[in-house]
Amino acid sequence: MQLTAAVSFLTVLQEESVSIHTYSHSFLHIILQNLEHRDAGVSNAWLETLLPVIEALPKETVRHEILNPLVSKAQLSPTLQSRLVSCKIMGKVANKFEAHIIKREILPLVKSLCQDVEYEVRTCMCRQLEHVARGIGTELTKTVVLPELVELARDEGSSVRLAAFETLVNLLDMFDADDRSQTVLPLVKSFCEKSFKADESILVSLSFHLGKLCNGLYGIFTPEQHLRFLEFYKKLSTLGLQQENGHNDNQLHLQTLEQEKKYISVRKNCAYNFPAMIVFVDPKNFHLELYSIFFCLCHDPEVPVRYTMAMSFFEVAKLLNSDVYTIHKELVTLLQDESLEVLDALISHLPEILELMTNGRESNGSESKLLSIPDLIPALTTAEQRAATSLKWRTHEKLLQKYACLPRIISSDQIYYRFLHRMLTIILTNNVLPVQKAAARTLCVYLRYNRKQEQRHEVIQKLIEQLGQGKSYWNRLRFLDTCEFIMELFSKSFFCKYFFLPVLELTHDPVANVRMKLCCLLPKVKSTLKIPTDKHLLQQLELCIRKLLCQEKDKDVLTIVKRTVLELDRMEISVDAEQLEKEKQKNEGRSTNINDKIFEKKRRDSKTSSVLAKSINLSVPVSSSGTSAGKEEKKSKLVRSQSFSTQILHPKYSNIDKCPNKSSARGYTSSVSGMGKSCMLSFSDDSFWTHSTGNNGSAAFPSSSSRNLFNSSDQKNNGNKEGQSRKMSIKNRKSNS
Repeated sequence: MQLTAAVSFLTVLQEESVSIHTYSHSFLHIILQNLEHRDAGVSNAWLETLLPVIEALPKETVRHEILNPLVSKAQLSPTLQSRLVSCKIMGKVANKFEAHIIKREILPLVKSLCQDVEYEVRTCMCRQLEHVARGIGTELTKTVVLPELVELARDEGSSVRLAAFETLVNLLDMFDADDRSQTVLPLVKSFCEKSFKADESILVSLSFHLGKLCNGLYGIFTPEQHLRFLEFYKKLSTLGLQQENGHNDNQLHLQTLEQEKKYISVRKNCAYNFPAMIVFVDPKNFHLELYSIFFCLCHDPEVPVRYTMAMSFFEVAKLLNSDVYTIHKELVTLLQDESLEVLDALISHLPEILELMTNGRESNGSESKLLSIPDLIPALTTAEQRAATSLKWRTHEKLLQKYACLPRIISSDQIYYRFLHRMLTIILTNNVLPVQKAAARTLCVYLRYNRKQEQRHEVIQKLIEQLGQGKSYWNRLRFLDTCEFIMELFSKSFFCKYFFLPVLELTHDPVANVRMKLCCLLPKVKSTLKIPTDKHLLQQLELCIRKLLCQEKDKDVLTIVKRTVLELDRMEISVDAEQLEKEKQKNEGRSTNINDKIFEKKRRDSKTSSVLAKSINLSVPVSSSGTSAGKEEKKSKLVRSQSFSTQILHPKYSNIDKCPNKSSARGYTSSVSGMGKSCMLSFSDDSFWTHSTGNNGSAAFPSSSSRNLFNSSDQKNNGNKEGQSRKMSIKNRKSNS
């Protein structure tokens, strides 16, 4: 309950559930009371809650509620636990107040705790001196804190000496050159000498801080001291791997397990500090001074050491710059390492490492594309195969993602023959979805940088046949994933040319999951189209969606189809302005030619009818006026019907009788009565429909009412002409008689 309450109180503070004023009044007293708990675990739990609270509380609250009671009780604290708590609170409070307050109220208590009779208290207070020093500034640190550290560095307790050494290293930036040379350096030399002889407890800490220590004291080293520290680092780097004095020592053979672990930790820390040591000796001197150590650490028998070297490899490569080619053999070694942990650590920065090596080769005038490293490609393929056969699929996925950098490193032919087909095999055979997707994307990158059309077409054909048309629905799903990567990496025209129609063919897939994934992909597919260039592809897309709406039986797929239809309807298709202008000019020229032909035909028809009428009037005698009038009437009907047949109807009324029913899905579907042919509606406007014609291909008239109107007017005209002809015949008879 106590532990849970301590965590809960901290959560209330972190989530700011109440104001800091309310928190200090409601929770602070409970926290302070429980610091005195007799159980050390409970006391430490409440202490871990109090330390973040101190940072959030106002200065006055900290002073009255925490600092003043602490100072008054510190001298009288009877228990070890309460004094340890006081040490940690002192370190946290030191950053809250000004230097003069710390000097007057905190430093006396700090000195007292540094001289406590219990080594645990001295150790704890020594580790808090760094916070105290940064709170009081450089002057007081030099006069108050440094003497305490020097005294603690000579303490009889090894843990106290270790704490003093680490605090000295962390405070190097606060000491001036004189303090470093006259005070710190002798202490460090003493630590190094004792570490091998009498006090191995400090060896691990010394190896961990050695890089920071060497660079912090770099300016005050003499050449002899510089060389001594370098040799000391070399000795630590091979600690436990070689026997001293050139002979077998039985004591070394009987090393305890603790010693072995300690030596492994030391070598691991040396690997961690290797980049700092390159700076210490200067990168120009790397091959002469440090390459042998680099080789040993990369071939160390312990995985943690090689793992740390793999983690540091990128930093080493950056520091070496143009000389990075000198460590290419170690890169190959780590790529072929038997431990996948080492490989995983190395490939985190593999693209950057390979690019640095490529640039380093080019700057030295050597061959680019790493052709001078014959073992690199086998090492890369071996690493991938080892990751593929392991159970660590995340490492395999990560490796495949990083291999996408290879087009910038090696030639296109090498990628095609050694890596590209391997990626396709992984897509087809691997059972882990993230691995398959990583291989698919990397394959698309390889295809993107391949400039040989034959190889490109071969890969595209395999993708369509083995994935898009594969027997396994799982492969067809991966085909859609691959198409998504293609849309991301390639141009829109490339996708439309090779993959648009194969994607649409999956609307007929027998597996609902494939159709469902396809529907989710359709908005991206539509975004690749350009009008008017891809007008025919747009029609195919509309046709596929209409079929899905009309024929889909799976409820889940149909739901996604309807949602996709609405999304597609809101999308705007990109327009190719240049192509559109060409189409416009072409259509204008075509319409002009058609109008000219129609005008010429009308002119010929009218000329023919006038000539025909004159010839009839001249050739027929007056006595046969009734018969000639009937023929003239028939001829006029013929001419009129011809003029009607040559008229061009408005497209709005061209076929309206054949699409009586429209689907409820806006902009995509319509059903047709009669011929069984369906109507297509455009994406942007409901009024633009593509209509089917009759079997003879002739255009229909606007409506039956308009036809009746024309017929009635024709009958009236014909009746008037017949009456006039009768009157003319009567007059002629009278005149003859």
